[in-house]
Amino acid sequence: MNEKESAAPLVAVVGPTASGKSALAVFLAGKLGGEVIACDSTQLYRRFNIGTAKPDETECRGIPHHLLDVYEPEQISSAGEYRRLALQVLEDLRRRKRLPILTVGTGLYLRALLEGLAETPLRSEELRKRLAADSRGKGPDYLHRLLRRLDREAAARIAPRDHQKLVRAIEVCVLAGKRITEVHRTGRAPLEGFQPFKIGLNPPRPELYKRIGWRVAAMLDRGWLEEVRQLVSSGLPAKCKPFEFIGYRELRTHLEGKTELSAAVAAIEQATRRYAKRQLTWFRKEPGVTWFEGFGDDAGLQGALLAHVQKELEKLPARAAAPDGV
Repeated sequence: MNEKESAAPLVAVVGPTASGKSALAVFLAGKLGGEVIACDSTQLYRRFNIGTAKPDETECRGIPHHLLDVYEPEQISSAGEYRRLALQVLEDLRRRKRLPILTVGTGLYLRALLEGLAETPLRSEELRKRLAADSRGKGPDYLHRLLRRLDREAAARIAPRDHQKLVRAIEVCVLAGKRITEVHRTGRAPLEGFQPFKIGLNPPRPELYKRIGWRVAAMLDRGWLEEVRQLVSSGLPAKCKPFEFIGYRELRTHLEGKTELSAAVAAIEQATRRYAKRQLTWFRKEPGVTWFEGFGDDAGLQGALLAHVQKELEKLPARAAAPDGV
């Protein structure tokens, strides 16, 4: 039996935030005997729920979801650790003949899972201290400017205020003596035993931006501000990674009395629109994606996507292509 004959199918749904990836994944899982695997760096954290758009019980519709609420807020996630956890889930789903359906918000995590990770240099605490001191002295945008000089392609993928990722990218560039983009392209061990099918959601930009505004308002109506207030009052350190997520940092600033709520909401909407643009830029470079115009919760598009996935599954040998329930 060759590798393709033994490969199990895997569906990856990519697209910008608010494009309806979760709704589509739940729909497909219900029709195809699947289970959902979150591929999102923010949804890994416990207690940060509303602003990370974790699906609740109603939205899950009885479909098992994996890799939600994995870490405590004080822990640090990484693409490598995500890959390790995802491989365990995939093997369990293969054993039970369930179709894995990934909802991909973090493109780096999908790439780490499918293509593997290169060997990268270990941390340098001395370099990190120097970068921290330079950042304090030269302003919040210094690290992003520095990374642009070292690796323009990497800088385009990292938000200017994502201190953790900027420091690591600069660290790898300096210690490896080459661009981090080059490092990541070498020495990888790709995913074996699975045949991925990637589908992308590409809603019209004006409609996506409207939906982002509606979703921010809906999250606030569900108690997002109170969630942040409770997280702050619980004594979590301000340096916890999840407090840097879009919305959490703006609402925290409001609770500290530094901004009006209306200004915080406007900042959240703007930051989310920019994040959606970065996601689309990343995903358009992802090889093998079949793109569909529209939102994942649109019934008509769901039907078209179901037919597309079923057609792709039919191309695999029967023993590999038929999860239980199909």
